[in-house]
Order: sequence, then structure tokens, then C-alpha cells
Amino acid sequence: MTEQTNARELFKAAYENRYTWDANFPGYSADVELKQGDEVYTGKIRINGDLSVEVTGIEDDEVKQSIYTQLRDVVTHRKRSSFEQSHGKNQFNLGEQDSTGALDILVKGDAMGSNYKIRGTEICQVSRVMGRMAFVIDTHESLDTGEGYVSKRYDAVFRNAQTNEITRELEFEDTYEKMGDYYVMTRQVVHSRENGQVITTEFNFPNVKLLEVAAV
Repeated sequence: MTEQTNARELFKAAYENRYTWDANFPGYSADVELKQGDEVYTGKIRINGDLSVEVTGIEDDEVKQSIYTQLRDVVTHRKRSSFEQSHGKNQFNLGEQDSTGALDILVKGDAMGSNYKIRGTEICQVSRVMGRMAFVIDTHESLDTGEGYVSKRYDAVFRNAQTNEITRELEFEDTYEKMGDYYVMTRQVVHSRENGQVITTEFNFPNVKLLEVAAV
């Protein structure tokens, strides 16, 4: 039991060290520019205080959905939830330590078949198997906000869970800036490798403005 408790405490410390927006987060608006090859699209986005997402001013439905999905991913990682809410029912065990000092955290009871690696008080790898798809996300660089860390440079490798064949590789470079009391993403560059092709997509979010909190 000592090992399991130790694994739980180590993972909990890393989980609670992620940078998240607090209950007073007012939301924000910004312009958006999406670049892919020679194509450039511009519009406006809004993340509300309840963390709902709005994308306006873009006619192309596929591009609009791409921006919406990207912002939903941002919200998912910045949304605050307690360790007990997210992982209370799971069991944790320590695995091996690799040459970089990252420590395997093996999880039982997780619906998505998740395992992790932690380095110090940061989660540096997430591994999941979801049906026929398996993926591993490795974080290579992070930003210390003083209130937790944000992943800045990371990659994701998707495989066929049955054959272990790589189906898609993504590399991310994220830029965060502090607006008022909150850090928000102002740029993301994604390099996607699929079927031998490399596609680079750039999301820019200029003119960020925190929303006014309505007086009660």
C-alpha cells in the first residue's frame, strides 16, 4: 500500500501543479487568424466565463470547426477540477524511471486506459488507448506561470492499437501571454504528419481582451 499511496501523492502533486483558470475567470475575446499554406482565414473568437466557446466571422464550416475544436482543447486543459473529481477512484502504482528522470505512473480504473510519466511536479507524458486508437503525448518544454505550469512544446503520436502502426504525428508549439490576472494562448503552430505529408497550421489570436464581469 505504501507504494500505491506514494504513486498517488506524486501524481496528485503534478496534477495540481497544472495551470488552470480559477472560478473568477471572466472569459475573453480575441481576433483569430488561421494560416495553412497559402490560405488565410480571419474572424473573431470568444471564450465565455462559463468556458463555452464562440467562433464568428468565418464562412468556411471546416475552418470554423477547426478553430472551435482547437479552443475546446485549450478550455479542457485550463478548466479547473479537483484531483478527487478526476482521479479519486483510480489506483496508482509506480513503474520504472527512464534515463531522463521521468517516472512511470501506472493507473488502474481509468476508463480511457491512461498511464502517465511525471518529471518532478510536472506530467510529461500521457498515454491512452481508446478502442482501436492509441496515442502518446510527450511534453518537451513548459512555461512556469508561478501558479502552475503550461505545456509549450509537445508532440502527439497516434497508432493503430491492434497493429501498433503509426497513423498520425503532431507537433505543437504554443505561446501564452498574461492578460490581467490570467494566461491565455495567443499563438499555436501545429505540424501534422500523415500519409507522408507534412501540413503546418498556424493559429494566431491578436487583440485579446478579458470580458467584463457582469455586476450582480
